[in-house]
Amino acid sequence: MVTAQFLPISLLTPIARDLAISEGVAGQTVTAPAALGLVVSLVIAVATRGLDRRRLLIGLALLLGVSNLVTAVAPNLPLLLAGRMLMGVCLGAFWPFAPALVMRLVPAGSVSRALSIIFGGVAISGIASAPLASVLGEWIGWRGVFGCAAGLAILALIWQWVALPSLPQQEPARFATLINLLKRSDVRIGLGAVILSFAGHNAFFTYVRPFLENVTHVNVTELTLILLVFGVAGFIGNSLSGLLLNWNLSRTIALMCLLMSLLAVGLTFFGEVPGVVTAILASWGFANGIVPVGWNTWLTRTFRDDAESGGGLFVATAQLAIMTGAAVGGMVIDGIGPLGTVVAGGVLLVLAAGVIAFGVRPMDGDPVAIAHTSQDPVNVSQA
Repeated sequence: MVTAQFLPISLLTPIARDLAISEGVAGQTVTAPAALGLVVSLVIAVATRGLDRRRLLIGLALLLGVSNLVTAVAPNLPLLLAGRMLMGVCLGAFWPFAPALVMRLVPAGSVSRALSIIFGGVAISGIASAPLASVLGEWIGWRGVFGCAAGLAILALIWQWVALPSLPQQEPARFATLINLLKRSDVRIGLGAVILSFAGHNAFFTYVRPFLENVTHVNVTELTLILLVFGVAGFIGNSLSGLLLNWNLSRTIALMCLLMSLLAVGLTFFGEVPGVVTAILASWGFANGIVPVGWNTWLTRTFRDDAESGGGLFVATAQLAIMTGAAVGGMVIDGIGPLGTVVAGGVLLVLAAGVIAFGVRPMDGDPVAIAHTSQDPVNVSQA
């Protein structure tokens, strides 16, 4: 799912060329799923009240395959965006439940490890999807790449069908819960920082291919290598995130955002030097590999008694940030050029670092384990 979500980043140029649209408009293939994901994440817990979560996950895998197939055959921009918006349904419906379901699938002492495995999958997609999509796009075209993504979705469906136990909903969800959560000042400040940090990254990285092609002047092979380096660095950051986050959660997230904003400054000065750009993007990838894990750790600590509702609110905020970042970057790249996306991203990230440093104060203790004790875990042997 994460691979499919960000495939357009590596395929932006051929998509724009094939459909005769600008790269800024093509970037809205990232904005569209985020927009629908925002809405779905807020209503999914209530809309699926009483539905076994196993059936929901299998249905989402099927919808993911349909989304990629529609995208692959889309003859024009409206149908392309329609396919991508189906992807948004998958995003908005899956991520709100992920932390809560992890708490039920494994013993309390294994929750942190299970979460790291999930985000390890996200990190692996970061390593594989961008460079593979770039290479495969040259061989089989961008439509063929989305066709392959549809096949992966069907494999995911089959595996979930075999492996997942029954996961009935435990507590009825209510819209009032979301309102009550938003009344808390710590929640509002934290979600504001989420918007700034995610939007800052996506304002630039959604358009990293046009930047590398038009500012750094790399060819497809060099582009693929740089994206691979970025992905590997992100995986390393993800793997080491536990050590840094255990040191200090809010400070670590703030420092990573500040680091990315400083790297954005570096790109404005050295964007034409391939070796320096590669090193900068590797550092960016390392920092960005830590930030999502940090925010999801903050989620489990802040919403420990309302995991599904809090997860929906968090995902809605993250999707709003992705949508905002991609939209801002799209306007900037069409109006100013690729270098403008770096500046826009850097400004948002330094604002995020400030809000986190002075406003976000996570709770102490091991909230993941605490949250798990309030759940009735399914029999792990069933899985």
